[in-house]
Amino acid sequence: MPAARRSARQGSKNKEGFQVIEARSDGLLTLRIARVLREALERGGSVEIDGLGTLSPGGKRGFRFVAQTKPRVFIAYVQEDLSFARKLYGAFEESGFRPWLDKKRLMPGQNWPRAIETAIQTSDFFVACFSRRATSKRGSFHSELRYALFCAAKVPLDEIFLIPLRLDDCLVPRRISKQIQYLDLFPDWKAGVSRLIAVMKAQNEDRKRKRLPLVG
Repeated sequence: MPAARRSARQGSKNKEGFQVIEARSDGLLTLRIARVLREALERGGSVEIDGLGTLSPGGKRGFRFVAQTKPRVFIAYVQEDLSFARKLYGAFEESGFRPWLDKKRLMPGQNWPRAIETAIQTSDFFVACFSRRATSKRGSFHSELRYALFCAAKVPLDEIFLIPLRLDDCLVPRRISKQIQYLDLFPDWKAGVSRLIAVMKAQNEDRKRKRLPLVG
C-alpha cells in the first residue's frame, strides 16, 4: 500500500506491552474533524474537547473557547463497587475536580480500550478503588491499574499520581503497598473522602507553584 494511503495512526507495542500510537499528518482527517465542529456550532451546540476545553457559539470569530483547567481524576473500580465509584464521582465534582468514570464518559461505539488508556494518560490523578471484590476478580480493573503504574513511572518522584483507596478490609497488592500509601474510606466514608480531597487539592496547588515562571 502506498505511504500516502496508510492510516493516519500506526500502532506499535512498547516493552511493557501497551499500545503506543504514533500520530501522522492527515489532511482529510483534519477536514472531517473541522466539519463536525462547524456543524455542531452552527446548530447552536457546544463541543467538548476532552482534556482541552469547550467550544461554544458566540464571540468575535463565531465561537468561544473555554479552556479546561480543572484537575482530571480517573476512577478505577470493579462493577460490584459502582455505587462507591459514583459517590466518589460526585464528591470530586463538588470539590472542583473533573472526574472520569467509564459509565459517564464512554460514548456508544467508542473504542473503549483506547479511550480508557487516553483518559488515564491525561489524568492528573488515578484513584484505584480496592476491595475484596476488586482484588479477587480478573478484568479491566487490573488492566487499568497496570497502565496507571506504567504512566506513574513517568511522573516526578515527589508528585502524587496514583492513589489507592480501600473500600473494605482488603489486601492491597504488594507491588503497590510497598511503594504507595493507601487511604481507607471505611469505617468513616466522609472523613476518608475529606482527607482524600484535601491531599489532592494540596498536590494540585503544589503543581501550580512549580509551573509559575521565575521573576527577576
